[in-house]
Amino acid sequence: MTGVTYTAVLNARQETAQHVAKLLHEHRERLGTRRGTRALGAFKQAVLVLRWFIDGARLVQLARDNGISIPTAYRYLHEGLTVLADHAPDLSTALERATAAGYTHLNLDGTVIRTDRVAAPGPNKADLWWSGKHRHHGGNAQVISAPDGWPIWVSPVRPGREHDTTCARTHGLVDALNRLAATLGIPTLTDLGYENAGPGFRHPAKKLQGRELDLKQKTFNKVIRGIHGVAERANALFKVTFKALRRVSLDPGSITRIARAALALLQMEHGRTT
Repeated sequence: MTGVTYTAVLNARQETAQHVAKLLHEHRERLGTRRGTRALGAFKQAVLVLRWFIDGARLVQLARDNGISIPTAYRYLHEGLTVLADHAPDLSTALERATAAGYTHLNLDGTVIRTDRVAAPGPNKADLWWSGKHRHHGGNAQVISAPDGWPIWVSPVRPGREHDTTCARTHGLVDALNRLAATLGIPTLTDLGYENAGPGFRHPAKKLQGRELDLKQKTFNKVIRGIHGVAERANALFKVTFKALRRVSLDPGSITRIARAALALLQMEHGRTT
């Protein structure tokens, strides 16, 4: 059966695709790839990666459109993910940039990136990747954002059943952000999911059972929730911009590379690192 050919426009700047192609070309040069030995040039590979990220295009479709095999499409995608992820800032770089930008505070929020069901028993035989809060399988990623909600760092993935504070401690975030507050006076605003994370964190006061919050606590909560509310923009930017992050069908462990690659792409597309 003959398929239908049509024209589509990718929702990304030409400069972003060219930048990704440049990174892929440099990667090929480091590998010593000989000219003419690849099925796709660097630019076409960049478009393949961007289509998967932005439109959530299936690998079967991408392989067919580019006249390559499905295994080759997977190989090109994973290569692109690795190259992009390597250009995302690490934690120390992100915090140094935030300090240089003169931010008065940072935001921290976790997001669970949905993934296909995986059988991985955890403690007490519980499903390791099942998020009881969200009632689906997924991986927990911690996102640090600027005061206006622009994401500046994303963590490696942790199983969806883990609590936000547990994930933050595992990544060294709790110690790093507490030091930032103690040495430079830059606190981190969070929700109650990070209760007792340390003196460098600011979160709403918790209402204890049988007790009411006083006026000072209620006012403080309104201020914190109002300022921290923009942190939701960071997670929304990832999932609205990139359909690939709405549901990951690859190995859940690959969410780390996907999220870091997405951060690098956001920074390229908007020309902003802080």
